[in-house]
Amino acid sequence: MKKLHNPPGTGDRVEIRTNNKIEQGILLESYAPGILLLKLNNGYNIGLKKEDISEIKVLKRKEKAVEQEDLKLSSKKPIIDFYLTGGTISSKLDPETGGVKWLIDAKELFSLYPEIFDVADIRIKSPFMKASENMDSKDWVKLAKLIEKSLNDNQVKGVIVSHGTDFLHYTSSALGFMLGKLNKPVVLTYSQRSSDRGSSDSRLNLICSAHVALSDIAEVILVGHASINDSYCYALQGNKVRKLHTSRRDAFRPINCKPIAKIFSDGKIERIRQDINKRGNVKGKIKVDAVFDNRIVLLKFYPGQSPDILNYYKKKGYRGIVIEMSGLGHVLTEGKNNWIPVLKKLIKKGMFVYAAPQTIYGRLDPYVYSPGRKLQEIGVVFLNDILPETAFVKLGWILGHKSWRGSVATKIKMLENINNEFNERLGEEFLE
Repeated sequence: MKKLHNPPGTGDRVEIRTNNKIEQGILLESYAPGILLLKLNNGYNIGLKKEDISEIKVLKRKEKAVEQEDLKLSSKKPIIDFYLTGGTISSKLDPETGGVKWLIDAKELFSLYPEIFDVADIRIKSPFMKASENMDSKDWVKLAKLIEKSLNDNQVKGVIVSHGTDFLHYTSSALGFMLGKLNKPVVLTYSQRSSDRGSSDSRLNLICSAHVALSDIAEVILVGHASINDSYCYALQGNKVRKLHTSRRDAFRPINCKPIAKIFSDGKIERIRQDINKRGNVKGKIKVDAVFDNRIVLLKFYPGQSPDILNYYKKKGYRGIVIEMSGLGHVLTEGKNNWIPVLKKLIKKGMFVYAAPQTIYGRLDPYVYSPGRKLQEIGVVFLNDILPETAFVKLGWILGHKSWRGSVATKIKMLENINNEFNERLGEEFLE
């Protein structure tokens, strides 16, 4: 490799010509003296021998850090409170290691996504930084209490929460129950691919989230790509949404309902549904109801499964079980592994047992076949079309209230359509 007058540095975007091809990417710190390490646009890192490099061009120098004084609130634009909690969208490339590290303040957010600062003044808050699989109910409670302050701040127009994708729908369901009826939007967003990748979905997701946070949709909403293209995003109901793909940018889909709206990068919002709460409908202060009882379990039934697992949870002190049942609501009800006797015994001892559909789409119906009728007769409560994850979160939230822990009271609250978690009518248009 020829000696350069103004050589590239770590973090610069470069084009490198080797003996037989051209590679473009971000230059990383390399610990091998004879190797240049490059992060490609597809996210992968490669090592190139310096002796094989015939030419290297700097396409873009590493951006300098934005000074804090450049990010003072303008008092002319609306204010959005932005909660960084973790996940791919809350991270950026570390040019020294080639991996990613957490964003920590407004300066770093601005350096990656300056467009959202054109839409609003962004106040960054970071209660914790965790991958979503490391979060638990304590994090939901903490986040809900902090968001309550933003909702009751007259200066704040809306709220954005950046979050990891894998368990995002648990958090959005929990916030829906804990925050109740809202006076302004609470938007959760994500990215499937890190910001340094050319195919990253973070930029469109964030700008669309900012537009929704300023809109009149006063709900807990998930905002993200509607397709694999960068055409527009969907606003989705937070407790009726599921991640249905491991890596696609449009990984999230509405379940048993339609999207709330289409959102475009220029701020245009096309409403699809009208049955949602609007800004201004709720008067007075928002009062958070952030409680949760962790003595619950979400259990997926599979063919031939022994009911002994039910006794295990009872011995461990669990108070409630949500069972993902097959079809219209079935588990094993005959033979040596018959679940009926064990479930009947546990329910009599005070265990709360609820059924949710593992089919995701559609609703449970215990009256079609005899197994469903038998389960209902012994006290299993069928939860219609609710998502299993939403049922789990709802049960933990309900049991967090001591006054709702009786068998009758818990059943009444679980069947109450508290936050539009039940859809009263399902049609084929909801099956995507």
